[in-house]
Amino acid sequence: MKKIIIPFVLILLLSFSVQAQDAPSNDSEFNTWQARFRVASVIPSPGDNLEGADVDISTTVIPEVDFTYFFTKHWAAELILATTKHEVEVEGLDLGHVWLLPPTLNVQYHFYSGDFKPYVGAGVNYTIFYGEDAGDVVGMDYENSVGFSFQAGIDYNLNDKWFLNLDVKQLLLSTDVTVNAGEAIIPVEVDINPLIIGLGIGVKL
Repeated sequence: MKKIIIPFVLILLLSFSVQAQDAPSNDSEFNTWQARFRVASVIPSPGDNLEGADVDISTTVIPEVDFTYFFTKHWAAELILATTKHEVEVEGLDLGHVWLLPPTLNVQYHFYSGDFKPYVGAGVNYTIFYGEDAGDVVGMDYENSVGFSFQAGIDYNLNDKWFLNLDVKQLLLSTDVTVNAGEAIIPVEVDINPLIIGLGIGVKL
C-alpha cells in the first residue's frame, strides 16, 4: 500500500508544481492562519534488534488536528497534534499496549494551481510514550524519543474559507524499550517509523 500511495502523491505534486510555475500569483495576498481536522490511519513499520524476533505493532485510525502559520504565501510552519494507541506483540507474545503522543512541527512549501494547493514539508517530532500495559510480561518501559518527519499533501479549495485536504507523512521514529519478563530484563531497540495517511477538511482563519 505504501509503495502505491507515496509515488502517486509525489506525481500529483510534481504535475501541480509545473502548472503553478506558469500561474500568476500575488504573494501579498494570503491567509496567515489555517487549521485542519483529519481522520488518519497510522501504519507502523516496526523493526528491532532482539535477535531477529518479529515485532508487531497494530495499525490504528485516529483524529488529527493541525494548525498552520504562513510566513509568506509559499512558506509556512505546521504544528500537528494527535495521540494514538497501539497493541504490541513479539512472536505471538502479548506485550500489551502503549499510547503515543507525537507532536510534530513541519516547515512547508506550498504550490498554487487554481483551486489546488499541493505542499511538501519536513520537520521534527518528539514522541511521548504513556499509558503502558504490560500484557503477558511483568513490565514494559518505553523511552521518549526525537525523530524526523517528511510530508506531502494537497489542499483543494471549496470556497474562500473551507478546503479539503489529503496528507501523507512518514515519521522516522525509534525508541529504546525495556521488557521485564520476570526472569530477565530485556532491552529492545524498536524502529516504529509510522506512515500516516490522513483525509479531512480545513478552514482559513
